[in-house]
Amino acid sequence: MSALHLVPASPAAERPVAGPSSVRRLAAVPATDTSSPRPRQADAEPASRPALQATADARRVLQIAGENREVCAITRGTVQAAVEVLAGTRPIQQLSRRLDQRCLASLQHRAALTRRLAAGSSPTAGRLHRNPAVRSVRACEVADGIYEASAVVVDELRVRAVAVRLERSNQVWRITALEIG
Repeated sequence: MSALHLVPASPAAERPVAGPSSVRRLAAVPATDTSSPRPRQADAEPASRPALQATADARRVLQIAGENREVCAITRGTVQAAVEVLAGTRPIQQLSRRLDQRCLASLQHRAALTRRLAAGSSPTAGRLHRNPAVRSVRACEVADGIYEASAVVVDELRVRAVAVRLERSNQVWRITALEIG
C-alpha cells in the first residue's frame, strides 16, 4: 500500500474555477519510499520494547480518560437525582443502588428537613431546589478505583456546589460521600 502526497498542480493542468483567482489546486502524487531497508529481526528487538511500553502507556491513558467520562456521567445523573429528592420531585429509593447506606440515610434526613422548612411560613422556602440543573462536573482520580468529583447545580434561588466520592467495587461505581452545599 503506497501513500499519496499532495503537491501543487502545474498551472497548465488547472481548470478555471469560479471564485477567487488565488485558489490553487492540489494533485495527488504517489509517495516515494525513502526509508532504509528493513532491519533484521535481531536489530528490531531493542527498539520494540519502548514501543510496547508506549503502547501500554497510551492504553492506560485511554482507560483513565474513559473512566473519567464514565465517572462524570454517573456524577451528573446522581447529583441531579439527589437535588430532585431534596425538592420532593423524586423518591429517594431511586438512588438506593448508587448511594451507600450512610449517604442514603443522610440524604433522606436532609430531604425531610427541607420538606419541613418548605411547609413553614418563609416566602422563599417553598421555592428551594426548584428546577435544578447540573451545569458542570469535574472528576479526579485520587487512587486506583477511587474518584472524587465536584458539580455545580443551579436552581431558581441559588447556585450550589456538590462534592462526591465514588469507589469502584465489583465493577460497579458506588457513591460513598455526597455533600450538597
